[in-house]
Amino acid sequence: QVHLVESGGGSVETGGSLTLSCAASGFSASANCMGWFRQAVGKEREGVAAIHTGSSTTFYGDSVKGRFTISQDAAKNIVYLQMNSLKPEDTAMYYCATDLGQGLWGYCYTSAGYYRSWGQGTQVTVSS
Repeated sequence: QVHLVESGGGSVETGGSLTLSCAASGFSASANCMGWFRQAVGKEREGVAAIHTGSSTTFYGDSVKGRFTISQDAAKNIVYLQMNSLKPEDTAMYYCATDLGQGLWGYCYTSAGYYRSWGQGTQVTVSS
């Protein structure tokens, strides 16, 4: 059974930093896309970043480029999202997800529809 557990959310002031973690287990794909998504109240789920675990290629949504960094610890099956220069508009529930290795090798979409299994989310709140 696929299990994704996010952690690291919290409350910070504008300009602050947070690092989210997603611990993955229960699937055997040697390479897959792990993505971070967020959903603010009243808004659609937005793709933030993704990483192909086989090639370590990374992909970012336009709103976070230059501020957020996705990375992985392949040995521990953990994916991180380092968030710097946080803004109030970054406030949202953040989710990690996997496509279970069913996409193109080396390429990851940042659209939620391509992802098949999701964690429960961790809240990030940025105050002005």
